[in-house]
Amino acid sequence: MSPGAGPCVRRAPPGEAATERPDPPWAETRPRRAEHARVTPSQIFLVAFLALPSDTMQPRRDLRGLWLLLLSWFLLLFEVARAGRPVVSCPAACLCASNILSCSKQQLPNVPHTLPSYTALLDLSHNNLSRLRAEWTPTRLLHLHSLLLSHNHLNFISSEAFSPVPNLRYLDLSSNQLRTLDESLFSGLQALEVLLLYNNHIMAVDRSAFEDVDQLQKLYLSQNQISRFPVELCGLPRLTLLDLSSNKLKNLPLSSLQKLPAWFKNGLYLHNNPLHCDCELYQLFSHWQYRQLSSVVDFQEDLYCMSSKKLHNVFNLNCSEYKERAWEAHLGDTLTIHCDTKQQGMTKVWVTPSNERVLDVVANSTVTMFENGSLQIKGVQVEDGGVYTCYAMGEAFNETLSVELKVYNFTLHGHHDTLNTAYTTLVGCILSVVLVLIYLYLTPCRCWCRGVEKPSSHQEDSLSSSMLSTTPNHDPMAGGDKDDGFDRRVAFLEPAGPGQGQNGKLKPGNTLPVPEATGKGQRRMSDPESVSSVFSDTPIVV
Repeated sequence: MSPGAGPCVRRAPPGEAATERPDPPWAETRPRRAEHARVTPSQIFLVAFLALPSDTMQPRRDLRGLWLLLLSWFLLLFEVARAGRPVVSCPAACLCASNILSCSKQQLPNVPHTLPSYTALLDLSHNNLSRLRAEWTPTRLLHLHSLLLSHNHLNFISSEAFSPVPNLRYLDLSSNQLRTLDESLFSGLQALEVLLLYNNHIMAVDRSAFEDVDQLQKLYLSQNQISRFPVELCGLPRLTLLDLSSNKLKNLPLSSLQKLPAWFKNGLYLHNNPLHCDCELYQLFSHWQYRQLSSVVDFQEDLYCMSSKKLHNVFNLNCSEYKERAWEAHLGDTLTIHCDTKQQGMTKVWVTPSNERVLDVVANSTVTMFENGSLQIKGVQVEDGGVYTCYAMGEAFNETLSVELKVYNFTLHGHHDTLNTAYTTLVGCILSVVLVLIYLYLTPCRCWCRGVEKPSSHQEDSLSSSMLSTTPNHDPMAGGDKDDGFDRRVAFLEPAGPGQGQNGKLKPGNTLPVPEATGKGQRRMSDPESVSSVFSDTPIVV
């Protein structure tokens, strides 16, 4: 071999010029093979015919050539049938690549009328579309899963506009001029997962606009003019992101938001809204901050509220500091504790205060764990109190939650037992008031019912004197052997007059009433100065 000869040059015999060896057929490049890759039915038929052996023209029992002939005819008929099927070409204003159609930035006033039925992604963004009617496409696009209509001038969407695309999963309607989301607007999109509606002029959201959209996972409604919090969206089972930032929300359903699971609140964005300032709002966002939810941690400086026509940061309000509350239970209660994680579908494991792992479902056990990760305690006892720990493991991150349980050492009466402590206390107070009123107004009168007291008669004085005196009574009218004008008796005086003071003494300036003499032998009232005491032992001679 000569020094300059290559591997494909053979040595010529003496007297013969050297010639290059041709490359083998398998050494052809890929583009060359691609050029001859398409085989027509006529070529198939010709190859099959030439492949027949020479003796197939004669009547022999070998049927191999006949089978090849029939196969070539079958392929020929299939190619003719396929060629007769109508094929929709790519619209003139669009760029087509496989099943993707891009008609963006073409200043289109309407959607192209003829769209291939195999279209999977249709981009109509940055055009001049103003209305999306029900007949915007005459062909049902069953393979379409993404529709981009952003940066147009859409101000009207028919309630039946999405009927031709029932399998749509991604819909972009951002940066348009929509003002309302009418009734059942997206109800036909049962496979929809992502919906972009930010940067519009939406003021009202109908309560049934998102009815039956159970597969929706992300909904962007920021930079609109929404003033009512759409509570109905909280019922969507798979919604993990709801962006309501930069709207005109003033009041929030705080009680409803507190009951939402953490995986929903983690994607609920409410910053840049003129919310009403109060301590309940502060407690709500402080709890989200304590749980390190992304909706608060990522936009903590943009959480504002309005008070006295001034904006204040929610975390600068003068409210009491947030403290995580413990779960409370009473003896015999049945309690369910939830492992409230920030992500769905995590694997959860519970550990009791005694550092024991809780199995899924164990027979005759008071502490069980359900399939959703919740922990149930039946017949709560005092020893069940303490800190329960939930270990959650997910694809993106792991999470550890601690729940404190406080058990009171008494039973809580049910709603059928009315004689509880508060009830009996109230009844006792009412009965006490009734008894006091009866004592004041319904007891027999002892003072004012007697009227004006009459002067004591002679018989009453005699009776009192007889009871207190050691000498017998002397009746002035009994006998005539005694002096008629002399009646001597010993008596003790009673404080009956209104002028007497304590212990029978007279008050200064008062005098006892002196009855007029009615006859002979009438007793005269003694001198007031001689009265010393009601119970005085000194006799008074009258």
